[in-house]
Amino acid sequence: MGFRDSCQDLLGFVHMIPQRARERILDIAATQFPDGSAYHQYQPLTKKGNRDVGTGFNDDPLWLIAGTAAYLRETGDWSILDESVAFDNDASKAQPLMEHLRRSFRFTRTHLGPHGLPLIGRADWNDCLNLNCFSEHPGESFQITGPSEGPVAESVFIAGMFVKYGRAYADICRHLGLDAEAAEAADAVAEMEKTVLGAGWDGAWFRRAYDAFGAPVGSQECAEGQIFIEPQGMCVMAGIGKETGEAAKALRSVEDRLDSKFGIVLLQPAYTKYYLNLGEISSYPPGYKENAGIFCHNNPWITCGEAVLGHGARAFETYRKICPAYLESVSEIHRTEPYVYSQMVAGKDAPTFGEAKNSWLTGTAAWTFVSISQAILGVQPELEGLRIDPCIPPEWKTVTLTRRFRGAQYHITIENTDGAEHGVRALYVNGKPQEGNLIAPAAPGSVVSVRVVMGN
Repeated sequence: MGFRDSCQDLLGFVHMIPQRARERILDIAATQFPDGSAYHQYQPLTKKGNRDVGTGFNDDPLWLIAGTAAYLRETGDWSILDESVAFDNDASKAQPLMEHLRRSFRFTRTHLGPHGLPLIGRADWNDCLNLNCFSEHPGESFQITGPSEGPVAESVFIAGMFVKYGRAYADICRHLGLDAEAAEAADAVAEMEKTVLGAGWDGAWFRRAYDAFGAPVGSQECAEGQIFIEPQGMCVMAGIGKETGEAAKALRSVEDRLDSKFGIVLLQPAYTKYYLNLGEISSYPPGYKENAGIFCHNNPWITCGEAVLGHGARAFETYRKICPAYLESVSEIHRTEPYVYSQMVAGKDAPTFGEAKNSWLTGTAAWTFVSISQAILGVQPELEGLRIDPCIPPEWKTVTLTRRFRGAQYHITIENTDGAEHGVRALYVNGKPQEGNLIAPAAPGSVVSVRVVMGN
């Protein structure tokens, strides 16, 4: 099982089976190294890391913060942070889970390249962007060939993660009374945000990375692969450039350059030849897999990003394009099971544009659930309670839903007679008006009526 994959899967089921999520977090953390890095894969039965694949995927540590933060927001179970967890499955090195999070954060903070962006290592979320690998011969595995680290290749995507999940880490520290540590983390996040808006910004979108020679990847300077989906989604979800306009520009570039009728492709223009400095991503035919295919896993990041900016119609438009429930009319093109997400859909550069591949082999479901429940419907678990912040199409006039949260049941009605896309004008809890849109947790067993009136 994948370290990053398991952390992200938590996002989709922690509300249903929190105890299993708790167990999984502790299992995952036990495969972490003392420096905060981690085995990229682990064996679910033995709970030991996969030494054949090893480490060096530098996004992994931050996903542990993401999964743990989601568990804390959902359950309010702070005791998990006190659990003693081994490093590298060595009980003699065991430390509280909080120490694992601390080292996850510290690893990224201390592994920065020449531009001040996080070092990518072997790869980040995109396993096929192998900037330190240099696989020259057919048959060599990109994931285990060459050095796992380098002093130059950097990831803008991990930088966006650091801002988003670094804030979550600072919130955890603050809740625990670790005010100095929280302030230090917040300062590091603020510095990374500035770095992204500098070295990570390409004028109309966020760059993807810098390669082992210090050249930008995902830039107008590149002949191919000028814009990638991943940093646009992650950086906007993190709120980078929200107030200064870069976030809106980035998502406009996604719509203009990456969008298609079957979903958002991973990059454009597609690679038409093999680039030694980029690795496996350029080894696929144009329009397939990571070479400009529609990767379903990262499409929800754009949905969430649009919601961050208050674009309800666009958020739902991107959601519908990959949702199986809306694909019946193109089933003869899609050609996979009509009830499950696929890993990827052939992109607009492919001769089989719209044909899905590798059903079930994907972490799409968890992120899609987050995008519809938290971003669009706006029901967001937080450390202090349940926030209601819908971002919906203007034609949705009434929405009703039920949410179970920390043992209580919330019956929520969203009223949108003004046709707003975002904004809460009034909120009532059990008939009483409430300031703001954050609802304190109700007693377990309670039934809570919530009325949300949208508008400015």
